[in-house]
Amino acid sequence: MKERSSGNARRPLKIWKLLLSLVAAIIVFAAAAFLALTLTEYKPDPIEVTHNHPAEDAPKLAPGASLTVVTYNTGYAALGEDADFFMDGGKTTRPDSRETVSRNIEGVSGELGSYGADIVLLQEVDKDSKRSYYVDEAEEYAAALHGMAASFALNYSSAYVPFPIPSTLGRVQSGLMTFLKYPSVSSERVQLPVPFSWPVRCFNLKRCMLIDRIPLEGTDKELVVINMHLEAYDSGEGRIAQAKQLFEQLEKERELGNYVIVGGDFNQTFPGVKEYPAVKEGNWMPDVLDEALPEGFSFAVDPEKPTCRLLDVPYKGNPDPQYYIIDGFIVSSNITVESVEVIETGFVYADHQPVKLNITLN
Repeated sequence: MKERSSGNARRPLKIWKLLLSLVAAIIVFAAAAFLALTLTEYKPDPIEVTHNHPAEDAPKLAPGASLTVVTYNTGYAALGEDADFFMDGGKTTRPDSRETVSRNIEGVSGELGSYGADIVLLQEVDKDSKRSYYVDEAEEYAAALHGMAASFALNYSSAYVPFPIPSTLGRVQSGLMTFLKYPSVSSERVQLPVPFSWPVRCFNLKRCMLIDRIPLEGTDKELVVINMHLEAYDSGEGRIAQAKQLFEQLEKERELGNYVIVGGDFNQTFPGVKEYPAVKEGNWMPDVLDEALPEGFSFAVDPEKPTCRLLDVPYKGNPDPQYYIIDGFIVSSNITVESVEVIETGFVYADHQPVKLNITLN
C-alpha cells in the first residue's frame, strides 16, 4: 500500500512538470516568433524612389489638356460580392479558391479598360500574399493596362501576420499602383505616420503616398499625382496625422505653382456628402475628413453614391448593406473639375466602387 500510495503521489507531480514544460515551450516559441517579426519588420525610408515603367510613345502633357482620372480600391481581388472579412465583423481571411481571385482581377481589369482613363490610381494591389493565393496582381493589371507607365509602392509588407487564429493572414505583400499615359519624371514613395506601437507595428501596414510628377510642356510646372490609402482600423490619431502630412505636401506644391490631383481611399468621409447611418450597433463608421483643406484646394467627390461597403457579411443576398462614401479626390484650384462620379459596379469584384474624375488643366 505504501508503494502504491507513493506512486500515486508522484503522478500529479509529473503532470505539473509536463504542464510547466508545455507553458515554457509556448513562451519560448512566442518569444522566438516575435523576435523574428521584429527582425524582419518592414522599415522603409521616409522617401524612396520607386520603379517607374515608362509608357511607350507617351504623349506630352500641357496646360489646357483634359484628363480622365480613376481611383479604385481593388480589395486585393479577394473582397468581391461573396466575401466577408474578419476585421469588419465577418469570419474569413481569404476566398475559397485562387479562381475567385483570378475572376475578380479579370473583372477589375475589364472595368479599367473600359474607362479610357489617362491616370489610374489603384489601392490594395497584392504581389505575393497568402490572402490572394500569391497571385502577382500588379503584373496582371500592368498587362491589362499595357502601354501606360506603371509605378508601385509597398504599404503592407509582412513576412507573417499571426492573426486571426487559427486561419492567419500569413505573408502579405501589397501596395499602391499608379498608371499614367504621360511620362513621369519621378516617382516616390513617401512614408506616412504609423500609429501603432510594438509589437502590432511589426505586422501592420506602413501607409504611404505614391507621388508621380508629370512635366507640363512649355512651363516649369508639373502635374503632381498623389495616390494614397489612409488608416482604417486605428483609434483615429493615425488618420489625423496622415491627413496632416498630406496637407503639408499640398502646401509645398501650391508654393511651387504645380497642378495637383490626390486620389484614393481616405477611410474617412467628406464634408457635405450623403450620410449612411449605422445599419447595426458596432459597425465601423468613418470620421469626417477635415474641412480645413489648405488654401487653393478642394474636394472632388460624388456626394450621392456609395464607394464602399462593410464586409461583415457577403454583399450578394444582403438586403441591408452598410455603405460609406470614403473614396474620392482633392484637386488644386488651377484644375477645373468637369465631372466626378462613382461608377456603379454592384460591388461584384471588390468591396469598393471606382470613382471617375474628368478635369481640365487651366
